[in-house]
Amino acid sequence: MRQPSRTRTPRRLAVASLGLVVAAGVAACGPEDNDAKSAGGDSTPHKGGTLTVLNSQPQTDFDPARLYTSGGGNVPSLVFRTLTTRNREDGAAGAKVVPDLATDTGRPNKDATVWTYTLKKGLEYEDGTAITAADVKYGIERSFAPELSGGAPYLRDWLVGAADYQGPYKDKGKGGLDAIETPDERTLVFHLNKPEGEFPYLATQTQFAPVPKAEDTGTKYEAHPVSSGPYRVVKNENDGETLVLERNTHWSAATDAERKAYPDRIDVRSGLDSSVINQRLSASQGADAAAVTTDTNLGPAELAKVSGDKKLAARVGTGHFGYTDYLAFNPKVKPFDDPKVRQAVAYAVDRSSVVNAAGGSALAEPATTFLPDQKSFGHTSYDLFPAGRSGNAAKAKELLKEAGHPNGLTITLTHSNAKDFETSPEIATAIQDALKKAGFTVRLQGLEDNDYKDRTRDTRTEPGLFLSHWGADWPSGGPFLAPIFDGRQIVKDGANFNSGFLDDTAVNTEIDAINKLTDLDAAAKRWGALDEKIAERAVVVPLFHPVYKRLYGEDIKNVVISDWTGVLDISQVAVK
Repeated sequence: MRQPSRTRTPRRLAVASLGLVVAAGVAACGPEDNDAKSAGGDSTPHKGGTLTVLNSQPQTDFDPARLYTSGGGNVPSLVFRTLTTRNREDGAAGAKVVPDLATDTGRPNKDATVWTYTLKKGLEYEDGTAITAADVKYGIERSFAPELSGGAPYLRDWLVGAADYQGPYKDKGKGGLDAIETPDERTLVFHLNKPEGEFPYLATQTQFAPVPKAEDTGTKYEAHPVSSGPYRVVKNENDGETLVLERNTHWSAATDAERKAYPDRIDVRSGLDSSVINQRLSASQGADAAAVTTDTNLGPAELAKVSGDKKLAARVGTGHFGYTDYLAFNPKVKPFDDPKVRQAVAYAVDRSSVVNAAGGSALAEPATTFLPDQKSFGHTSYDLFPAGRSGNAAKAKELLKEAGHPNGLTITLTHSNAKDFETSPEIATAIQDALKKAGFTVRLQGLEDNDYKDRTRDTRTEPGLFLSHWGADWPSGGPFLAPIFDGRQIVKDGANFNSGFLDDTAVNTEIDAINKLTDLDAAAKRWGALDEKIAERAVVVPLFHPVYKRLYGEDIKNVVISDWTGVLDISQVAVK
């Protein structure tokens, strides 16, 4: 998934804020914020009214082919239904995949290389025409068109014969992808290159939303995409800056167990400064009383102010999204080619000071594992290089001496100058101070954010040590571990995320073995064990898992925040 920003919604490379997914999301009201949930949902929610969404990032490219979402997205899932979707419940229960357009989450063959889906009966578009299997197939195929790029890349890799497919506009009359069969109006059969037990997760992406071929207007489709969900687009201005949705009268709750669709109208206003969003939600005046945000967190100073006001504190939703901030090593750059030096850094890190630099314990939880502390990821508790709360300087010095550096070592730490509380100067300075106690002299190299991303993702310019982060495309260990540690995913001429250049046969083989499992609980346990095995290589140092704190208006009811997204699910919200 795209890499989230602490002020936006979650994604791996840059998930659309409203798609959210895709930079910081909303998860279920966390266990520490049960009062927030009861405050928003202490009476029976009713239909009606207008829900206002205040965001910093506009919902650009509102086309199911171009959106990079997880679980169907947040705003997108109000318009686009997919074969499967996320379970719309609080916390861990919300990390499960459930049927949406399909009758189940998919039926695999014995080795999970063929997946079959059957559409529910009675599915209709906003104009009352029936949704067919051919429409879902066409929706997927158009996502391959170069002019509609932006969606998740998995389909090109997973579907048989899809690697060089260029979409239906260049394939007119040729029948599209043979890897997707539609034997009748309600059946789809997918043929994959290799076993993929997590295909039901992929089928939550908006590329699996149906698109009627006769209504496809190419790059202009985003202005008025045909709705299969509870709402239809009535206005889309400035490429998603203003987005207005109203009820789709042909949507039937009888076919949709997940979306509540309480409000009559959704008014999305974006391009706002994050401080303005939080001020408006705090004041909760007029229409803002029935407002939420899907991409803007409370910062440390704002949270401190809110925490001192019981009424405001009761309107804060807490979420946990599958996301890890970490130190990344490039073992091809000296002195990080020596495992003892990498281990010394791991022992020297003071996670308490890092957490404070990230905004404090309310906004960040210390991490010693790469996988987030959630069951769906297969989290296994371990700490291979125990640094304690404030770093183990003595052990770090011992390792440096063994590595031939008894008088200490000078290294460079690269970070972004963006004020994101993740890869920014505050975090870098905390690490610099901790490592100094262990004999390291740390020079800080701050880069403008775009330069930082370009340098750290290019195998030719990647620094020896830098701050990084990763968010999952869905709540499983697969999209979390594979892009970072699978040697076959090292990209030499593009964006590379395997910063440690780990290409271990045992690791690669285990990834393939887990991918064959269709029992997702069994797979999760294997991902957790693999996480610990990979940690022995010391190619990353987990620092913390962010926590998302977001305000909502005083008239908002039925607050649901799942561990899939980490952010408030607007498909569940009601307004007074």
